Amino acid sequence: MLQEMKKSGLLPALLCSLVCDGAWAASPFQTGGEESPPPVQREFRGLWVATVDNIDWPSQRGPDSARQKQEMLAILDRAAALRFNVIVLQVRASCDAFYDSRIEPWSEYLTGRMGQAPSPPYDPLQFAVAEAHKRGLELHAWFNPYRARLRDLKTPVAANHVSVKHPELVRSYGKYLWLDPSEPGTREYSLSVILDVVRRYDIDGVHFDDYFYPYPEKADGQDLSFPDEIPWQRYREQGGKMAQADWRRENVDEFVQAVYQAIKKEKPWVKFGISPFGIWRPSHPPQISGFDAYDRLYCDSRKWLVEGWLDYCAPQLYWPAEQKAQSFPVLLQWWASQNTRHRTLLAGMKVNGWKEVSDDAKEEAREIELTRRQAGASGEILWHAKPLLRNTDGVADVLQNQIYAAPALVPPSPWLGADAPGHPLLQAALDRGELRLNWKSSGGSVWQWVLQKKTAGHWLTEILAGAKSGETIQSGPAMPLPEAALLFAVDRFGNVSNGATYRQAP
Repeated sequence: MLQEMKKSGLLPALLCSLVCDGAWAASPFQTGGEESPPPVQREFRGLWVATVDNIDWPSQRGPDSARQKQEMLAILDRAAALRFNVIVLQVRASCDAFYDSRIEPWSEYLTGRMGQAPSPPYDPLQFAVAEAHKRGLELHAWFNPYRARLRDLKTPVAANHVSVKHPELVRSYGKYLWLDPSEPGTREYSLSVILDVVRRYDIDGVHFDDYFYPYPEKADGQDLSFPDEIPWQRYREQGGKMAQADWRRENVDEFVQAVYQAIKKEKPWVKFGISPFGIWRPSHPPQISGFDAYDRLYCDSRKWLVEGWLDYCAPQLYWPAEQKAQSFPVLLQWWASQNTRHRTLLAGMKVNGWKEVSDDAKEEAREIELTRRQAGASGEILWHAKPLLRNTDGVADVLQNQIYAAPALVPPSPWLGADAPGHPLLQAALDRGELRLNWKSSGGSVWQWVLQKKTAGHWLTEILAGAKSGETIQSGPAMPLPEAALLFAVDRFGNVSNGATYRQAP
C-alpha cells in the first residue's frame, strides 16, 4: 500500500507518516483502550419544518425564489450547527406541492397563488434535498395523505387540484375539504403522489403526522359525523360485516401498509415513519387519560408498529414530564413496550410552549434525557424550526451547548439491510506542517463518513457527507497536527464499515 501511495504522489518519500488501510475493529464504535476513539453516539435528531400556513418556511407567501432559498439555507445551517441529523420537511400540506409536481398544483403557501410556480423557476424540494445532504442531514418528505384544502382560503383553486380533477373523492367536513379514506381512488391517488416523489427525488424518508380521518369538528355543540355514508352503505351492500369504526380503521390500515410496501419496492433504503397522536387509547397505560385517537381518528398506530409497517414511529408526546394524566415518560415507556419488532422508536416533542412550564429550555433538556434513558427509544423529532431559529427562551443554546454537544449518527435500520459497506481506502500526505487526508470507498455506495482525529491526546469526531473525499489540516502555534485518525464509511441503512487508520510515525 505504501508503494502504491508513493507512486501516486500522495506520499512523498520525505514524509514521515504511516497509513494503515484495513480493519480497525469488528465493532468500530465499541473499541477500548487509550488509543481508541470514543464511541460515536447513535441518536435520531429530527426537526419538523412546517410549511402549512407558513409556520416555518417560507416566512411569507410569494414567488420570490431567492428569498425562499435564503430562508431554507438558514434553517439547514441552523440545524447543522445544532447537530441535528434529520430534517422532516412538509412537502404536501393540502393536496398541493412544494416541489415541481406532475400531479398536484404548486402550493399557495409557497407562492401566494395555487398553481403559480416560484420565480425564477426552481424546485424547492430538489434544492432542499441537495443542500441538506451537503450538510450531512437526511431529508424526509412529509405528506398529509388526506387533507385537501382549508375552505376559507380566498385564492382561486387550480385546475389540477384534486377537488377539481376528482371531486368524487373529496368531502367537505368542518373547515376543510378532505379526501375520503374509504374510497379506493383516494388510496390510489395519494399513493401515486408519494411514489412520484420517491422515484424522482433523492429523499431519505417519507413521513406522515397525526392526520388521518379528521379531528372531530362541531356544529351546535355536537360532533359532526364524517360524510362517508355512501361508501359505507356500498360496503354493507357488498356483504361487509365490520362495524363502521372498524371499517374506517381498516381503510387507513390498508393505506399505511400499501405505502410501506410500495416505498420498499422502489427504494428499500427510504424510510417510512409516522408521528401519531401520543395516546393510542386512554388507559394504555392505566394512568393515562385524554383524546382517543383510535376511536376518533380511526388510527390504530399501535398495530402499524406491531405489524412492522413502519421504519420509525414518533408518537407526539407534547406534554410536560410532570403532567400525570399525559405523562411524557410513562407514555414513552408504554410505546417502547409495544415495539416488539424493534423498529426505531422516537419521541415527538415540543421545543417550547408547554402549559405551566416556566423554563422551556430546561423542560426540553429533561425530556431528551428521559428519552435517552428509556430502553428501546432511539431519539426524538422536535416541533418545530422557528423557535430554534429565534433561540426562543434559550432552547437552541441548551441543544448546542449541552444536549447535542457532540455529533450523532442516525440509528441503523437492520431490517432494511444489514451488510456493512467496505472499509475506506485512506491515503495521507504530511508535509511542511500540513496533513492531507484523501479517501474513497473500497466497495459500495457511501452515505456518510465518520472521521475521528486524535490531537494532543484528545479525540474529535466529525460526521461528513458521503460526497466529501478529503480534508486538509494545517498546524498552528496552539494546534499541532493529529497524531492519529480513523475513518469509517456509513451506508444509507446506517451500517458502519470497519475502519481505516492513520498514525504519525514516531
